[in-house]
Amino acid sequence: MTYIRPSRPPAGAPAPRRTPLRTPQEDPVLDVTVPVYNEEKDLEPNVRRLHTHLRDTFPYPFRITIADNASTDRTPEIAARLAAELPEVNSLRLPEKGRGRALRAAWSGSRAPVLAYLDVDLSTGLTALLPLVAPLISGHSDVAIGTRLAPGARVVRGAKREVISRCYNVLLRCTLAVGFSDAQCGFKAIRRETAERLLPLVRDGEWFFDTELLVLAERAGLRIHEVPVDWVDDPDSSVDILATALADLRGIARMRRTLGRGPRPVAR
Repeated sequence: MTYIRPSRPPAGAPAPRRTPLRTPQEDPVLDVTVPVYNEEKDLEPNVRRLHTHLRDTFPYPFRITIADNASTDRTPEIAARLAAELPEVNSLRLPEKGRGRALRAAWSGSRAPVLAYLDVDLSTGLTALLPLVAPLISGHSDVAIGTRLAPGARVVRGAKREVISRCYNVLLRCTLAVGFSDAQCGFKAIRRETAERLLPLVRDGEWFFDTELLVLAERAGLRIHEVPVDWVDDPDSSVDILATALADLRGIARMRRTLGRGPRPVAR
């Protein structure tokens, strides 16, 4: 049995910069990370929408962490301004691009018992947020994911993205024998102590981060809760589908080689 300490940045790596947080009176139960790269158009309205939703509907103290991974537009300025104005908002600036790197830095630096993330375009309906995190707050589950591929989900997106998503998840089931239904939905949550055990084992720092984390969680026997979501495709998404697909295939091949040598144990 291998006991894992919370992850730290590699030696010599630049430390992420945090905008000072005006701490609410109560420590947050939930810390929602919004990873962003060059999102000056959507960042402010969508973070305000998320903040309003949590303020009005979420029954526990919360925090929103904007994790900017090396934006070159006005995103860092907008994030810092939101953090200065809204007590529950924190701004984190990383010098290197990569959604996985942004999530690792934000989650590693948080002391909230439940950690989550969602995409800044808010493609996933926010009404699913409380059902997503409730089993983690209660201790029923270790990880929770939104799924667009389970009964009850309502999805609006083009045929190309629909086919790619379904093929990717079928490929995961065939190659890595996973049991979860949707690895790519940008709507996930994890208990902090579970993140502390898994993050040191996750090698990817970009789009495959989610899949690798879920595969390791499942192989470790952790409980993964799935929530069907309403999801509307963002037509202005800047994600390079081809490059992301190739990176995912490389990640799957690497994990097959690694797991073929035996599962890496995670301390419970």
